[in-house]
Amino acid sequence: MPADSDLRCVADVHAILGEGPAWVAREGALYWVDIEGRKIFRLDDDGEVTTWETPMRIGSIAPRKSGGFIAGTDEGLAIADPTTERFEVIANPEEQFPGNRFNDGKVDRRGRFWAGTMDSSERTASGTLYCIDDHLHWDAVDTGYQVTNGPAFSPAGDVMYHNDSGRQVTYAFDIDLTGNPGSRRTFLQFGPGDGYPDGMTVDSDGCLWIAFWDGWCVRRYSPQGEWIETIKTPVQRPTSCVFGGPDLDRLYISSASRDLDEQALSMQPNAGGLFMVRPGVRGLADVPFAG
Repeated sequence: MPADSDLRCVADVHAILGEGPAWVAREGALYWVDIEGRKIFRLDDDGEVTTWETPMRIGSIAPRKSGGFIAGTDEGLAIADPTTERFEVIANPEEQFPGNRFNDGKVDRRGRFWAGTMDSSERTASGTLYCIDDHLHWDAVDTGYQVTNGPAFSPAGDVMYHNDSGRQVTYAFDIDLTGNPGSRRTFLQFGPGDGYPDGMTVDSDGCLWIAFWDGWCVRRYSPQGEWIETIKTPVQRPTSCVFGGPDLDRLYISSASRDLDEQALSMQPNAGGLFMVRPGVRGLADVPFAG
């Protein structure tokens, strides 16, 4: 499938399950993870990639106001700082589910970290969406997910989007003035041939960009759910996306090589790489985790 002509691979790291790209403005660098490969990557503005091994599977990272990252891992919520080799588990809300792990996570406009869990074997709908505040207290917000993915927040922070990739659905939650979410509603429902909605982000116009596992693309949707445009990727399994760069005009797209056979890999030599495109719109400056 042909990719958009200005999209290019900027870090050919061959991740097994590349995920969770996060732009760290204070460093002018893009971080992301390889969940199954147990790695954290950093891409600086000169194109240099730094790689760290991690002692646990990390599903997502988000910059902390005080430095380092908060992370969702297969051992629970953790403080992670690869530069100092600090990987400290601070809470495990799901000790009763040893087969579960944290997957995707993002910070809202109030500085809270939202992260979802999932059954690592993807067999049971045991996933839960959690909200973690600046005191490192957590609350279970929604349950019954097959594969949690991609929290994303509207520019005003009054709507949260969240995916159940296994069910091919994007939900929306209205956030009230006190920061509490209402009941989820179906925002987008996908079907055969669409792929599976994975990680996502919101641009400055309030439009939602969703990466589609097995969909060979990232799509943009209006706040009303209208499909606006598609960016085709040269890889079958794009996993997430985030805006970055000094002007937040670059869209970075992570991808996976997991479970692709030799023939598929020969056709997708950059599978598991990090891609970048300038889509003509800008993203929003992310708020660091307040804790």
